[in-house]
Amino acid sequence: MQSPILNQINTVFVHVSNLKESVRWYSELLGQAYDIDQVEDPVYNLAINHFTGLTLDAGPGGVTKEADQSKYPLFNFHTENIEEAYSYVERLKYEIVSDITRFDDFSFFIIQDPDGNRVMICTG
Repeated sequence: MQSPILNQINTVFVHVSNLKESVRWYSELLGQAYDIDQVEDPVYNLAINHFTGLTLDAGPGGVTKEADQSKYPLFNFHTENIEEAYSYVERLKYEIVSDITRFDDFSFFIIQDPDGNRVMICTG
């Protein structure tokens, strides 16, 4: 049977407590320009390549989300150079949760955003 649901992820939602701080954090991580004065609750969509988007979601106005810290990465960002990516995150003074783990064809490390959401940076 053919499904009416496409084999495609359109958007990943990251629940955040402070939208402006999260926009700054993710935009700087990805090297994207942003205008903090244009950031308005409840959501902000980052420009992401291809189909999948990344939406930072602070929830309805007047309510501060209490995001639960994740024990595991919610998603990953790709890099061609794991050492350069690690050094870049260090220069940003972002919280690094794990050192680089290396396999024959894949390397990664994990960082944590201001709300405790874990994100993997990986080569594969």
